[in-house]
This record gives sequence, structure tokens and C-alpha cells, in this order.
Amino acid sequence: MPDFSLRWILVICLGLISSIAAAQDEVLDLGDRRELFVDHELIASLEGVSLRLHEPRNAGPAIPFDKPWEEKFSAYATVLDDNGLFRMYYRGLPRANGESDAVTAYAESRDGINWVKPNLGLFEVEGTRDNNVVIAVNEHARGFSPFIDTRLGVPASERYKAIAGVETKGLLAFVSNDGIRWKLWQEDYIFTEGMFDSHNLAFWSEHEDAYVCYFRTWTGEGFEGFRTISRTTSPDFVNWSKPVAMSFGDTPMEHLYPIGPFPYFRAPHIYVGLAKRFLPEKAALSVDATQALIHNPERGYDSSDAVLMTTRGGGTYERTFMETFIRPGDTAADWVARDNTPALGLVPAANGRELYIYRMSQCAQDTSHLSGHVLRLDGFVSVHAPYAGGALITKPFRFSGSQLELNFETSAAGEIRVEIQNEQGKPIEGFATADCELLFGNEISCTVNWAGGEKLKNLSGRVVRMRIEMKDADLYSFQFR
Repeated sequence: MPDFSLRWILVICLGLISSIAAAQDEVLDLGDRRELFVDHELIASLEGVSLRLHEPRNAGPAIPFDKPWEEKFSAYATVLDDNGLFRMYYRGLPRANGESDAVTAYAESRDGINWVKPNLGLFEVEGTRDNNVVIAVNEHARGFSPFIDTRLGVPASERYKAIAGVETKGLLAFVSNDGIRWKLWQEDYIFTEGMFDSHNLAFWSEHEDAYVCYFRTWTGEGFEGFRTISRTTSPDFVNWSKPVAMSFGDTPMEHLYPIGPFPYFRAPHIYVGLAKRFLPEKAALSVDATQALIHNPERGYDSSDAVLMTTRGGGTYERTFMETFIRPGDTAADWVARDNTPALGLVPAANGRELYIYRMSQCAQDTSHLSGHVLRLDGFVSVHAPYAGGALITKPFRFSGSQLELNFETSAAGEIRVEIQNEQGKPIEGFATADCELLFGNEISCTVNWAGGEKLKNLSGRVVRMRIEMKDADLYSFQFR
């Protein structure tokens, strides 16, 4: 009997130790980074509030594909923020089934609204050097995808890097010292374990301390199954890990391409993926109506839209919402062919309150162009409270800093209050809901204050929680600073 009792005491003790360890594992270390509500990473519970997906506002055409070397089949745009100069790269392709005619074209802007196609004079295309072409006619221009390499110690001659997929063969790497004049980094493919027939991409991730590459694969052999996404990482852009097929949690498989995950510039530990969801053989228009619009008899009997996915690194995407992020549009021309491909990258608006997102529109038509879409800063997803009100309770976390800033919007009747709790969920003296000064309005960065001037910095490094009470309000992000 004593042995039996001791055995059960030991089991109970081990269980308690495991529970304590599990609880400790749940403590998030936020530091001073900005956090968004694009997933459930921070959320312990939602009481009367819910996550809401926000669709960007269509602002109309941003860049027309109107040059002889661009035109109807231009696609796969990438936009880079180069210290306030926005560089756009995209495939120019004037003819259906004319992959050998593909070029990489270039445009630039200082505000994300007014785009200029400079006459670079680098290559003769369509009978002229008076063009904006940075990669001449060859297979590399099919899916040229550049990035600015921010890894410490990268030579100036390799500050700009790019990958280009050659279908079923591999990824080639390019480098440049100015983002305009490019050369092959090496003759051999840097990676070969994929299909690559789409807009593949790579970037340096400070969050993972590695180069990360996302590329096109299929769930079946060859081109069978679902169009999907895999990834590989590298410490040096030469030696790449075994590819990992991305998983999507408990969600149904869908055809996805191009892929578009990139570090969100205000929270680079969160990668935002703007992917095209493709629905083969689901056409909104009849065959005759489609062929009256497009210039490709082999394509057009499909539908597509843009979806939002996120990841914090590793092999898992969060598909918090299966609903569309950007719907096709309000004209028949927006519902044909393989349209609605999002561009890779975002542009912050000069007003400090919005983002510009770009998307291929009216593909394979005379009106083919890149459309612009406007979204609130950090405004992908919000915690939304109805008029009846509710509360968000976070998981336990540690932070550093002396101020808490919120990005939020309320109605005139709406409001927000923040309570800082200890790890057990009890309000910390001076930081209870009743101590919080009322927050309402429309603020991108509003400091939370508590009556009595209790200093938040005294809680820095401690394990705490937040209870955020809300009424007729949307909360987009927060940051301790």
C-alpha cells in the first residue's frame, strides 16, 4: 500500500511539473515588436468579440501594360521599398504561348501612386532600346523575383538579389549593385527540387536568421493534384535545406499560386502571403463571352481571387480566413482567364495611415494592367467588437518598453480600455480597467494611459496578460515601446 501511494504521489508530482512547464512554454516573449491579429498566436480567449478580415479598397489602374514588350500577358509583379524609392519588376509578355518573348520590365515611384517606366537603353526589344527592360528576352524573365538583401556583411555588388525559376529544372540566382543591371550569380541552379513554373521568391529573414525561399510544387507527381507551396532555407544562399511542403492547418486544399509570403515591414516576424486562389474549370462567363474578351483560346475558363495567409516561419501557414481577401471585381473583364494575381510586396502611403497593394487585372485582354488597392496600415485583420461590447484576453507574455501603443478605430459611441493583469489573470494595481483612460476615435498610434500615472516600465520583463475591453471598435495592432 505505501508503495502504491508513493507511486501515485510521484505521478501527480510529475503531472504538476509537466503542467508548470507547459504553462511556462505558453509565455510569449514579445519584446518591443509590433503584433497583429492575423492569427491566434496571442489570443487566449475572445469574449463577445471576433476576428474580422478587411478587404482593400480598389483604387483603379496603377500601371498599364501598354508597351509593345508588355501588353496582354504581363504578370508576376514584385515591388521593393528601397529607402523610399519603390521599385517594381514584372514580366512583360505580349503574345499568348510566347514564353520566349518574355522580358522583365521595370517601373519606379516615390509615392506608390505615380509610376514611371524609365528608358534604360540596356537591351534591344521589339526593335528599340528605348525601353524599361532589365532582363532581356529569355526563359529567366518568366518569373524573375528580386529582393534587397539585408543580411549583415553582404557585399555592395550583391545587395540586390533575385531568383528566376526555369520550369521543372531549378532556380537561378542573379545579383546587382543597383537593382537595374543584373548578372547571373553562378551558372548552376542554386536549387532544383520543385516545379518552379510560377512566381517563386526568396528573402533574408532576420527572424529566422536564414535565407528563406518559397516555390511552386504540386501535391501529386509532376503536374498532378493541387498547386501548392513548399519552402527551403539557407545560411548562405548556396546550400539549401531539404524542401518542406507547407501545411495549412485544418483547412481544405485549394489551388494556390503565386505565393507571395514576405516579411511585413512593421512586424517582420510575420510573413504575409497574398496568394492567388485558382478554381480550374469554374468560369463566370460563357465560352463565347470569354473569347470575346481574351486573346488566348486555350485559357480563360477558370476563376480566381486573392486570399490572405500568414506564417511566423517554419512549414505552416495560418489560414485564419478562407474567405477572399480581394474579390475579382465588378465587370465581366475581371472574371476571365488567370486573373487577379497579387503582386509581391507592399508600399506604405505618404499619409502614414495606409498601404498600397497591387494586383494583376484583366489578364490576356487589351486592357491588361496592374490595379492598386488601399488598405489601412496593419489593417489586414482586426479584433472586432459589436455595440454590445466584449473583450480580448491575451496569452501570458513578457514585453520591454515603457509605453503601450494601439492601432484602432471606434464609432463615436465606441470605446476601448486596457487592463494589465498578472499571470493568473488578476488586475495589477494601478492598471485595472477602471484605471485606464478611455480610448476612442481613429488612431494609427495611440498611447494607452492609466490614471495615477503608474509607470508601465515597472512591469517590463514580468509575465503579464492583457484584457482589452471593446465596444463598437476594431483593434488592428499593438506595440510596447
